[in-house]
Amino acid sequence: MQEFVILKAFNVSVHHLKAPVIKEILWHPPLYNWIKCNTDGAALGSPGLTSCGGIFRDYTANFLGGFSINIGNAYALHAELIGAMNAIEIAHSKGWNHLWLESDSQLVNLAFKSSHIVPWKLRNRWFNCLEMVKSMHFRVTHIYREGNCCADRMAPLGITVNGFYWWDIVPPSVKGDYINNLMGLPSFRFH
Repeated sequence: MQEFVILKAFNVSVHHLKAPVIKEILWHPPLYNWIKCNTDGAALGSPGLTSCGGIFRDYTANFLGGFSINIGNAYALHAELIGAMNAIEIAHSKGWNHLWLESDSQLVNLAFKSSHIVPWKLRNRWFNCLEMVKSMHFRVTHIYREGNCCADRMAPLGITVNGFYWWDIVPPSVKGDYINNLMGLPSFRFH
């Protein structure tokens, strides 16, 4: 306290640091009979070695499968979009007609409203995916990175595989976050 008295005597104003805002982030399972796929992309450089991944869960939060893909040399946006397209293609091939796609990329969400942001190399595949979702009950939402932990761990696994890899069981590196989601435990975002 004495230090504050001295500072005040010399007319030194004290600027206290602003306390960070802490936001609780929860992953929510989808509605009854829906499948939720969380996707994410990973890039080492721009362009650089990229991969993507996704995790499918049902309305009870049970693991239905996941994927990891080594994309090769590309941009981060490519990785994010390829993850979303694979989620749609997989759900379509498995007859999962109630798909909720969730990503921590705002650009993925925007691409469903404005296809002009999709790079031309991906446009044909993107438009095919848009046709697939017309025959589904489909929704796409954004989630903060802190709530997308499982997909965030699935994506870099793609670097370690050749091409596409399907996971029938939860990968060990994802298990901790998967259990936290299953139990409804929050993650925290600081800003």
